[in-house]
Amino acid sequence: MRDLLLDRVPKDFDVATDATPEEIKSLFRSCRLIGRRFRLAHVRVGREIVEVATFRGSASDEGEDAGHVSANGRILRDNVYGTLEQDAWRRDFSVNCLYYNIADFSVVDYTTGMKDLKNRTLRLIGEPETRYREDPVRTLRALRFAAKLDFKIDAASEGPLAGAAEDLAAIPPARLFEEVLKLFMEGSALKTYRLLQRYGVFEKLFPETHACLDDDEAIVANRLVEKALANTDARIAEGKPVTPAFLFAALLWEPMRQDVEANIARGMSIAQAYDLAAADVIARQVEHVAFPKRFSLSAREIWEMQPRLERERGERAKQILGRARFRAAYDFLVLRAEAGEAVDDAAKWWTRFQALDQEQQNAMLERPKRPRKRRRRRRSGKGAVQ
Repeated sequence: MRDLLLDRVPKDFDVATDATPEEIKSLFRSCRLIGRRFRLAHVRVGREIVEVATFRGSASDEGEDAGHVSANGRILRDNVYGTLEQDAWRRDFSVNCLYYNIADFSVVDYTTGMKDLKNRTLRLIGEPETRYREDPVRTLRALRFAAKLDFKIDAASEGPLAGAAEDLAAIPPARLFEEVLKLFMEGSALKTYRLLQRYGVFEKLFPETHACLDDDEAIVANRLVEKALANTDARIAEGKPVTPAFLFAALLWEPMRQDVEANIARGMSIAQAYDLAAADVIARQVEHVAFPKRFSLSAREIWEMQPRLERERGERAKQILGRARFRAAYDFLVLRAEAGEAVDDAAKWWTRFQALDQEQQNAMLERPKRPRKRRRRRRSGKGAVQ
């Protein structure tokens, strides 16, 4: 409803009802129930999946799932069902609890969401500190919506935001992966990143990257991250595909690069240095934001192809060109060059090489023959020639 009122194309439509998940499942053969903390019904309609939620009541209400709240106030399970009005008051932001009533085609607004929408203001429903404690991920949602919708955050909701981000450490890294995708892959990644940095939230998600970037001399490293995010936004705007692997490769590149340098200084070969650094950086990162192995493997391939792209100019260049991750690795090399790393010559070479046909590539790979030096004939004795 929010996006329609803002003249934006909704990504999807969610349905809310007074029917319980089990009742929904009994009505639709293609229904699947998901979630433990927050029980939902997914109803497949053709190729689409419609998410159906049951009206929720207050977590403090009496019932089977009452009391599933941690000592610091975080909601562990939220399956207390209630009425439409109760459901509205337990949602996070006022602009997110506008209901379209299909019975009379009206907009139901219990929380002055329409007023906040008109004023382009993001406001938490209820007491902000309590709401952030209930679910620390709301700190990420606040910044994501502020960036995506170009809204200002209400002063009362903004005040405790940075402090509340400390509680993100209690959120499972796998859940934070899903939230990071929403932060950076919905078309406003750069703006979101800057807000995350402003409120001290980025360091809770990518602590090593933040430590590397939090330096006045890290100009190139900062530029690379911002360019990667800006490129992601541009590709999404053009309807082009984006992959989390490339994004994670960019976000973790500076810790990776520094680890590689340290490994080489300890006497490792370039291949060994990259291999160990990649394993170590990923192992440390997944303790904060986990990402599936298929993405971590792709990120590693992108990283480990960088030294080969920097130095290979012979016949092996054709083999590299045929590898599955070549395009992503090449794009990453160009990104590094654009950010100011000393790889501009390599990026230009590969740009030219891949645009040629096979015959032209062969000619480009041929090394010019050096003229043979005439061997001087050695003399022995009194002018005798050997």
